[in-house]
Amino acid sequence: RMSKANGFENDVLELAFNSTLAAHLGVLDTTGNANLFVALHTGDPGEGGSQTTSECAYGAYARVSVTRASDGSGWTVSGNQVQNTAVINFPECTSGSETVTHFSIGTLTSGAGQILYKGALSASRNVSSGITLQFPATSITITED
Repeated sequence: RMSKANGFENDVLELAFNSTLAAHLGVLDTTGNANLFVALHTGDPGEGGSQTTSECAYGAYARVSVTRASDGSGWTVSGNQVQNTAVINFPECTSGSETVTHFSIGTLTSGAGQILYKGALSASRNVSSGITLQFPATSITITED
């Protein structure tokens, strides 16, 4: 089994989250999404799931768009890690209730978007009318190893 070297890990993160192509990765295409979309889930969407797998459906729920920009305004890449640069605010719940256990970062604003990364929340969060969930700046950390 092999792992990527740290320099390449950082290049992949720069490409995925900041839409910046390192000179030696010229064969990769950067014409994809200008944004990534953070989703909330009531269970682990799994390695083969999509963003609709166990996705939240409370009143007014929607995925949150985060820009992929070379200026780092959406995501900050350093070393072999990426973090959200700003607060990610989900819409306030207007009806229903759910227990949120996981999140994902994927490719579509709605529908069965491909999950790029997923993770469990450090603690489950109960959502009901009037509750707004958010990820504070730098609270999502993805490490390539």
